[in-house]
Amino acid sequence: MTYTLPAPTTPATAPERTAYLVPSGDLRESANVAGWPTQVELERVVADALAANGWAVERALGVDPDTGHGFISSQRMGLKVFRSIPRDAPLIVATAIWQYSHHVLAGLRSHRGPILTVANFAGDWPGLVGLLGLNAGLTKMGRPYSTIWTVDGSDAWFRDGIRSWLETGTVTHDDSHVRDLPPLGPSPERELGEALADQLLDEKAIIGVFDEGCMGMYNAIIDDELLNPLGIYKERLSQSALWAEMQTVTDEEADAVGRWLTEAGMTFRTGTVEATELTETQLRWQHKMYVAALRLSDDFGLDAVGIQYQQGLKNLAPASDLVEGLLNNVARPPVTSRDGSRVLYEGKALPHFNEVDEGVAVDALITNRIWTAMGLDPANTLHDVRWGEEYDGQFVWVFEISGSVPPSHFAGGYADAEGWRQDPVFFPAGGATINGVSKPGEIVWSRVYIADAGLHVDLGRASVVELPPEETERRKQATNPEWPIAHVVLHGITRDQFMARHKANHAQVVYAPDAATADKALTAKAAMFARLGVAVHLCGDVTPV
Repeated sequence: MTYTLPAPTTPATAPERTAYLVPSGDLRESANVAGWPTQVELERVVADALAANGWAVERALGVDPDTGHGFISSQRMGLKVFRSIPRDAPLIVATAIWQYSHHVLAGLRSHRGPILTVANFAGDWPGLVGLLGLNAGLTKMGRPYSTIWTVDGSDAWFRDGIRSWLETGTVTHDDSHVRDLPPLGPSPERELGEALADQLLDEKAIIGVFDEGCMGMYNAIIDDELLNPLGIYKERLSQSALWAEMQTVTDEEADAVGRWLTEAGMTFRTGTVEATELTETQLRWQHKMYVAALRLSDDFGLDAVGIQYQQGLKNLAPASDLVEGLLNNVARPPVTSRDGSRVLYEGKALPHFNEVDEGVAVDALITNRIWTAMGLDPANTLHDVRWGEEYDGQFVWVFEISGSVPPSHFAGGYADAEGWRQDPVFFPAGGATINGVSKPGEIVWSRVYIADAGLHVDLGRASVVELPPEETERRKQATNPEWPIAHVVLHGITRDQFMARHKANHAQVVYAPDAATADKALTAKAAMFARLGVAVHLCGDVTPV
């Protein structure tokens, strides 16, 4: 017999003093087109920094004349592009927009040369958000990399970091703010955390996952082999089931949700143009999704639930963001079982993990149980680590996420919550956010992630501060004014320390009534994670009681 063998490939050779550059893009072409000018500027900054050291940048792909941009916009495209890159060449992944990591992960996994991830540090097109997600994916797969970021390329820190990478293949960051959890002494908080861990291991919990892998977030998928030893199991669900259940919710049931929100004080900026404005029709479908999510969660006995939305449902239904924030709030519109005999999850929050980020799922579930046992408001949410600047002598982060922020995080609750339409560039079917400004107060922040083939959690303390209205408005306009915002000051952690360490574009936040209670709650949370076998790391100024 005659067999057809594939033709052998001849490995390309990298030119001397040349680094190859790839840009990981969005899956939504509207976002790629809109963000392309910012990407061009970032690549100019990178090229200038390399040229200052006598190096050149070779772009691994050109600009597509049909789309008008030069992003890698699918996994298949990424595979094709990486075939042309010399395996041992220094490689830069430059991103200036929200990016889908899985477009480039296959190529990065097999690349043998040094890898540098680079982002702009900006609010409007936040490459730093995409950078943190990409770094978390590389960390999960165990692929060594270096990382750096800059506002405009003019800072000496950025230029020195580029020089270090070109000379040594690495960029070293300060991680002196991180320490492993020391042995905890006897305390009521340790006793509580360990008891709750034992209960979870004994009784187990179920998280409902409506389709995994939103936005290519490989880092946000926790394999069963890591998840199950915590006593947590997945119920794998399809978003088609959620859409089907939405069809069974009556207009009367949906409108009852809307009336409850209006009577609670929430307002909505509505119009009549479906393509660009928030409409009553969009809101009715969001209310139906809320009812449907609770009924399906009840069907499967879920302890937490995550809706993927941004691929799939985004072309079919209004955004899930209003639904997510309501589920995370203890006070929310009541929903009955289909026969009307029971109020579902009555008097409780049903933790929702935005974008089916399973690191958030674990964190939200554990936080909910600890804060509830302590008699505190358990409403917690993820935020995008979005951007930040100095204000009045301290670095104030913008934490901002399109969905899942509970109204209790606002000073006036629902009275301070507004529903704004989602941006048509990313959300063609519209739908309302839960917009507002997070109240000043003490918070615990955290992140559950995978590193060295195991589960880890970073824990820290922070304060949400109040800024003048004009500064709040400036920051909202510099990012996404339709999204809820939190002005966050991390305790004992600089901007660059946090960026270098944080293994996700998401950070989990939860309030405590005062600093002393926040320290106690953090101690209980650390004890619970440690009892479950998760490696606990304290970040910044943290004082376990």
